[in-house]
Amino acid sequence: MANDERIYIVDDDNAVRRALTRLLKSSGFDVESFAKPEDFLNRARESPLRGCILLDVRMPGIDGLEVQLHLNQLGISLPVILMTGGGDVSTAVRAMKAGAFDFLEKPFDDEQLIGAISTALQARKLADPHFQAQAAARRLAALSPRERDVLDGLVAGKPNKTIAGDLGLSVRTVEGHRIRMLERLGTHRLAEAIRLAVLAGLAPTGESEE
Repeated sequence: MANDERIYIVDDDNAVRRALTRLLKSSGFDVESFAKPEDFLNRARESPLRGCILLDVRMPGIDGLEVQLHLNQLGISLPVILMTGGGDVSTAVRAMKAGAFDFLEKPFDDEQLIGAISTALQARKLADPHFQAQAAARRLAALSPRERDVLDGLVAGKPNKTIAGDLGLSVRTVEGHRIRMLERLGTHRLAEAIRLAVLAGLAPTGESEE
């Protein structure tokens, strides 16, 4: 099916760029890929962008967080999906707080990537930031206080053992709260739970608990 949206891939790994380009083009997307974040930012300054940005977090020179900050300075509000390694989650959370839409932990499968891109594009079309923040806050309101404590610890980049120590709980109990937290939020992805927590933090005061 043809798709008039363009996906901008920014990743220094040649093999990753080629694989993603093939996948996205086969799914009907227009694609531009960049090995260097500096080249992408120059492209962004030269002419308007449309669609969605797929951005690797860890790159030589300018990393994904710095690219996100430059995009903000340029007034570019396209949804950004970050691609992260396991050790890059805290950086991804910081970038989301700076305006990125979502992040995917490597390795991710084709269906997960296409789903994340489709969700990002749909959200851009149908929901403004205030709506997203309020909707996320309503979903988080279903959590128990302990589940919310565990989620807050995860958003802060803490491992289960540290969260357990902070809360005076066993690691096994924290893991149980984490599983139930994801179930209540209707997701099996920690990245989605963190995204909701970050969005809910942007909700106007007094609306997060409604």
